[in-house]
Amino acid sequence: MKTKNLAPDYKGFRFPPEIISHAVCLYFRFSLSFRDVEELLAQRGIVVTYETVRQWCMKFGQIYANELRRRRPRCGDKWHMDEVYLKINGKTHYLWRAVDQDGNVLDILVQSRRNKKAAKRFFRKLLKELHSVPRVIITDKLRSYGAAKREILPGVEHRQHKGLNNRAENSHQPTRLREKKMRRFKSTKQAQHFLSAFGPIAGHFQPRRHRLRAGKYRALLQDRFQTWNELTGAKRVA
Repeated sequence: MKTKNLAPDYKGFRFPPEIISHAVCLYFRFSLSFRDVEELLAQRGIVVTYETVRQWCMKFGQIYANELRRRRPRCGDKWHMDEVYLKINGKTHYLWRAVDQDGNVLDILVQSRRNKKAAKRFFRKLLKELHSVPRVIITDKLRSYGAAKREILPGVEHRQHKGLNNRAENSHQPTRLREKKMRRFKSTKQAQHFLSAFGPIAGHFQPRRHRLRAGKYRALLQDRFQTWNELTGAKRVA
């Protein structure tokens, strides 16, 4: 039985939820730095430091993202998986990502390897998070996927073809833009923490506009603004 989710605890914070949630939304939705958000808030007469914005994003970003995950519809039964390299402190790491057939990000994991053990760890994280099994998974020709799939998802169809996996590969583009804006990630912990919140929050405000008529898009966006206000405990954007 699901319990009713309460609004985040803002006790001890000087600013109201409307301002805090708006700052977090700006940072994760748009390619902005903490200083950029500080200036945008200053334009509205809200004087905060970029360090305060950083603390808000660190504390509440993951809380908001987790609530968005709980509220999202059931994911599709076709999972696209791909991994892309990240340079962190001069060392190569890999960002593993899974999306469904509608382009919704299912989960991510930053790891230092792209072998069978890393693939199995990613599969287990996906299954634990989603509580469902896909009908088919689509990957590139990296052998680690096939080896891990045979042990973790033996009854699931597996298609390995680079051309079929464009949906997963395209999903890395927003990450690349933010990585450039942030001048690369400083640690695996920072990358995992940021990207875990970035995917759900940015995706929440980015419905597939090219498939919607203007009226439908505006109505859907208003619904998502309302959902955001409900889960953050904000009445309106300040």
